Amino acid sequence: MRYSKQRELVMQQVEALSDHPTAEEIYQHARQECPGLSLGTVYRNLNSLVEAGRVRRVSVPGQPDRFDHTLSWHSHLYCTRCGQVSDLALGDDVMRRLMDSQPERITDCVLTWIGVCENCAKKEKARSEALQAAL
Repeated sequence: MRYSKQRELVMQQVEALSDHPTAEEIYQHARQECPGLSLGTVYRNLNSLVEAGRVRRVSVPGQPDRFDHTLSWHSHLYCTRCGQVSDLALGDDVMRRLMDSQPERITDCVLTWIGVCENCAKKEKARSEALQAAL
């Protein structure tokens, strides 16, 4: 992949916005530094970075793709309450064994869990407890 100032700017934004940003979020931040940057250029460069293995795409059904600079295998959680995508700390030994059992077919695994993040779960619990106390 040959060097491109715009591609490097996009990569810097993916790294700086470590909360799995969308292309739109990357564009909003990057255009502050490069006002002539277009959203299409951001998408093209993100696709190039994914193809080159410098960025991971995190897909959530019905949502815009997110981008992650952490390349090692790990899971993600998409929170249905706040919409945040976060790294999910799971023991990867089972997934590694599954992948290793089929080395001729499986080279990588992208796993996105869908549920409620820890912060939203705590808020829901506090709300429920407050409601119970009020009754």
